[in-house]
Amino acid sequence: MSPTPLPAESLGLEFADAGLESRVRAGLEAVEQVLRDASQSEAPFVTAAAQNVMFVGGKRFRPLLVLMAAEFGPDPAAVEVVKAAAVVELTHVATLHHDDVMDEAALRRGSATANARWDNSIAILSGDWLFARASDLVADLGPEAVRIQARTFGRLVEGQIRETLGVGEGQDPLKHYLSVISDKTGSLFATSVLFGARFAGASEEIQQALQTFAEEIGMAFQLADDILDIASESDQSGKTPGTDLREGVPTLPVLIFRAQADPENPTDARLLELLDSDLSDDARLAETLDLLRAHPSFRQAEDDVRRRAADARKLLSTLPEGPARATLDALCDLVVTRSV
Repeated sequence: MSPTPLPAESLGLEFADAGLESRVRAGLEAVEQVLRDASQSEAPFVTAAAQNVMFVGGKRFRPLLVLMAAEFGPDPAAVEVVKAAAVVELTHVATLHHDDVMDEAALRRGSATANARWDNSIAILSGDWLFARASDLVADLGPEAVRIQARTFGRLVEGQIRETLGVGEGQDPLKHYLSVISDKTGSLFATSVLFGARFAGASEEIQQALQTFAEEIGMAFQLADDILDIASESDQSGKTPGTDLREGVPTLPVLIFRAQADPENPTDARLLELLDSDLSDDARLAETLDLLRAHPSFRQAEDDVRRRAADARKLLSTLPEGPARATLDALCDLVVTRSV
């Protein structure tokens, strides 16, 4: 029987060392069992709702970061590391339930969302229940872990609130968007590596270095998804290309385009018209995608992802050399190649 596929394999990430891969594989298998146990309820319906998107192809990227960060401490196999990895994934999946309600999404990872399968109330409550399960697990990790989780949760919610409210008067739309994804994506990436390094016994300096790296690579990862939504010809991003455009979700390429669009230019004028229109029509969406892909703003968005990945790589220079650092270095390349 072949080994269980790793999230890293589905991402295309190669480990720098066979021993490291073996440890991470074992850790992820342990995390998977904790997730199954934590998402079980005495009420079968609650279990079904809570597990609706948990086991349908998620890449477990955040637990992977927890386990990779733990490699920088003297005790990467500490039992708290696996529990912390489950905490961040439960938190992430809970936010997906809530995001799907906010976005009125019908599909997630190719499967019906909880709000589509049942209704918004069930989706919201199942997300809340998963947050409760994450809180129950993190309580076993001590008061400081509870504090870190609470502050992370606060950033996640603030980011969602600011995204919902939209850009304020006089506020730069691109800066607003970047601050939102810093809270909604970067915060949990940063907490993932902090938990891993902390519970493996890494020094404060290493914990801080990993947090700074993870926040930056998390931003790059999310912005790469923005590009995939436009560039991919298939379901490479886990959703149908152009989904964000259809839903009117602001993304990096569109925001860069709007900031520099020239209404006097026929191509820009047409693209502005399309972006402000109803893109539920397949032909209009296809035209919008073609124009965006060909526009210089799209190249600028790709360059921004490259720059952020390069900045993240520079942050790794303060970490001890070895297979773990080399694998995180490879992750920086992966973020770029998956999108550009």
